[in-house]
Amino acid sequence: MRVLGLDPGSRRTGFGVVERSGNRYTCLGHGTATPKGGAELPARLHAICQRIDAVIEEHRPDVVAVEEAFYHESVRSTLVLGHVRGALLVTAARHGCEIAEYSPREIKLSVAGHGGAAKEQVAFMVRRLLALKGDLSPDASDALAGALCHLQRVRITPGARAMGFAAQRLEALLATARPGSRVVGRRPRR
Repeated sequence: MRVLGLDPGSRRTGFGVVERSGNRYTCLGHGTATPKGGAELPARLHAICQRIDAVIEEHRPDVVAVEEAFYHESVRSTLVLGHVRGALLVTAARHGCEIAEYSPREIKLSVAGHGGAAKEQVAFMVRRLLALKGDLSPDASDALAGALCHLQRVRITPGARAMGFAAQRLEALLATARPGSRVVGRRPRR
């Protein structure tokens, strides 16, 4: 499965493409869509969407994972972010991509193990999970974290969320066991 993660912003929108093959995650590309400084909002939205169009055309993701809006003290900032998110959602829908939305807290929890993790902790885990070297902008890091969050979340079936991971693992082992055989497994690490 291939996922394009997007971290919306009116000045810089981060993007990152991650592919999962079995238990392995591979980063296929990342960066930022950065419109010209001083441009009006409609021109910035257009430039961001053109860049994301090109990324979708190049990588053909199955899913686009977009960070949900969070609320700023500034109402204007929240509204502008809403415009950017809307434009990105339309861009993804136009390409026929499935869309998944996650809160910043869900993304941090999924990648760093703590919903209140600092940006540096998230960036560290993104680098580690994807074995990335070199420069990684904070916006691209957040976008890659969103893609990783989706890839980790889709592995959990809806019923397994209620049961917990240990029960899901046991259920999977039982499903693959031959009739009459014993299931022997490790205790989950905590």
